[in-house]
Amino acid sequence: MKQVMLLFRCNHRTIVFLALSVCFIARASAQEILIPVETKTNALVLKVSPTKDVNILYLGEKLSHSEEYNNISGAYRQTADYSNVLASAYTSAGSRNLAEPAIAVVHADGNTSLDLRYSSHKTERVDNNSSLTSVVLKDSLYPFWVTLYYKTYVKEDIVEQWCVIRHKEKGQVTLSKFASANLQLKAGSYWLRQYHGDWAREMQPEETLLTHGIKTLDSKLGTRANLFQPALFMVSLDKPATEDEGTVLFGSLSWTGNFRIDLEVDYQDNLRLLAGMNNFASTYFLKSGEEFTTPAFLYTLSHQGKGKASRNLHDWARNYRLVDGKGTRLTLLNNWEATYFNFNEEKLAALLKDTKKLGVDLFLLDDGWFANKYPRNDDHAGLGDWEENRQKLPNGISYLVKEATANDVKFGIWIEPEMVNPKSELYEKHPDWIIRQPGREEHYFRNQLVLDLSNPKVQDFVFGVVDGLLEKNPTLAYIKWDCNAVIYNAYSAHLKNQTHLYIEYVRGLYKVLERIRGKYPTVPMMLCSGGGGRTDYAALQYFTEYWPSDNTDPLERIFIQWEYSYFFPAIASSNHVTDWGRQSIKYRTDVAMMGKLGFDIVVSKLKPEELAYCQGAVKQYDSVKAVIWQGDQYRLTDPRQNSVASVLYLDKDKANGVLFNYLVSGRFAAGSTLPIRLKGLAPEKSYRLREVNLYPGTTSSILSDKTYTGEYLMTVGFNPDVRSGRNSVVIKLTQANR
Repeated sequence: MKQVMLLFRCNHRTIVFLALSVCFIARASAQEILIPVETKTNALVLKVSPTKDVNILYLGEKLSHSEEYNNISGAYRQTADYSNVLASAYTSAGSRNLAEPAIAVVHADGNTSLDLRYSSHKTERVDNNSSLTSVVLKDSLYPFWVTLYYKTYVKEDIVEQWCVIRHKEKGQVTLSKFASANLQLKAGSYWLRQYHGDWAREMQPEETLLTHGIKTLDSKLGTRANLFQPALFMVSLDKPATEDEGTVLFGSLSWTGNFRIDLEVDYQDNLRLLAGMNNFASTYFLKSGEEFTTPAFLYTLSHQGKGKASRNLHDWARNYRLVDGKGTRLTLLNNWEATYFNFNEEKLAALLKDTKKLGVDLFLLDDGWFANKYPRNDDHAGLGDWEENRQKLPNGISYLVKEATANDVKFGIWIEPEMVNPKSELYEKHPDWIIRQPGREEHYFRNQLVLDLSNPKVQDFVFGVVDGLLEKNPTLAYIKWDCNAVIYNAYSAHLKNQTHLYIEYVRGLYKVLERIRGKYPTVPMMLCSGGGGRTDYAALQYFTEYWPSDNTDPLERIFIQWEYSYFFPAIASSNHVTDWGRQSIKYRTDVAMMGKLGFDIVVSKLKPEELAYCQGAVKQYDSVKAVIWQGDQYRLTDPRQNSVASVLYLDKDKANGVLFNYLVSGRFAAGSTLPIRLKGLAPEKSYRLREVNLYPGTTSSILSDKTYTGEYLMTVGFNPDVRSGRNSVVIKLTQANR
């Protein structure tokens, strides 16, 4: 009996040992799944561990031999990852994670942990240039899922990343953080180029070395969210990227509301990047079966400096995002600086004739045309009451549209439909439509408040503003959509969960814009927002262009447009010639030509030679605008580092281009003392350079009968002879037959 018991014990131990051994071997030999997300040049490679953790294995240049991605882990000798999720593709809070999470939740039963593991993945081809990879993650305990989406645009080296969160728990789940993207970069150092500003001071750049800890870029303004800081940034690896050298990631969140971007250099010296909607005052209560979709984080990675990353974004935007991105645009004359609020039909009729005289396509009627009980004679009243002011326009907008047609020009109009003045009939009739805290003193931004677009009735009202104008005036050819206020005292009379307001406001805005584009898909619309308050690609999928800044001083605009141009193509930048600044009409017009040209001047007050110059410049612009809008942009000399700013636009065939050069320094003898090296040309081709946009009565110092090879122009360069007295020089390049 003892022998039998001993044998049983020995066999039992043997069985247990053998079972453990089999489990260990099976676990060790379990196949690690690699999920490559690739573009033409780059690869983001996700790795699924035997324990089903999904981590980022690699983000960098695509390898020719994909099997070599398996060697990457062994190439690093860094401090241990104690949690095994430091490089997580979507880091969750409350379980093993020790770093900043991408997602944090409270389950229906009160549990605050989340442990997301691999469930499945697939890649689907969208078209011949783009694919969509989805990775499904599931909590190891709860019926809670996150699906990560990666949409690639191969030729443009662009990736859009977002996620969908859902659950089937018995009750609602509280989402307290919900990023769109979670990336990891490995390098010796990380340099952040970010932007700050205010009204008329948009896109002020700062570049700093990221140190350990978290750097957060964010907005809590609700609307006009990019006023103080846009969701646009660059991260250079190892050293600050230059225009043509270095590895740099451009990032942008496609969301027209509060955003949050966390950049964390962790204890392993890696950079963790999280981007998404700001969770500030925005806890979201997710019902069982409901899906929560985050906005897309957009990025491109360049190994040839900032210029290449910029051109990637430009091509992508024109091909995939902007309304009519490959099409044309209207050149306009705006009445704002000519009349401000003080106009009538007679004044506007005269301006319509000036539009034709100037040679542009469209007349834009700006603010002040509406409201009767509280007339819109300044910015204190009338906003929200969108009927024509009978004193100023007794025959209505339709009369002006007909007058424009009679003058062989088109007609456009300004609106600000998301806003309301306290001194308005709308405020009196529908106080429950307005975002404001009950019982608290109202606080105004630009003398106005924000309408509650989370409310479907308000959505219908805002849609009706646009629809009413276009229904009555089918030939109305342009809408300038403004948005000048931020959200104070955030409260919705419509919503039960007040923490949903910042999110539902933006969702409501998109619903309105989708309805407008569904009914009026081709009407050009400018995204204004008092300047660069709304510069994101989610809004720009509904608009043909954006307004970079109310600051139209041409010297300031060179700097503002320079920085915006990294992220947005010239066809999307609305630039107007105004009376701001002390520069000549030539300088002002030349600067505005680097985008979608417009005028906001009193044509009747121009000197004869100034008018002649503007008329000639419009004709010249018409001959080169296709190159500016659809060509490749090359920044040649930076205004922050040189006394001359120089920018080249070159068509895709490398046959035609436009070179803009501006004196940006007032110092003695400042100018183009050295030749400026061009970029992007075909070395073997020959080019003829001719100065255009000459002011009447002046002659050019540029010899137009000479030709130069592309090799010469890129190696030695060309001197546009910029100096005092020649502070704006525009050169037209054409391929020459030798």
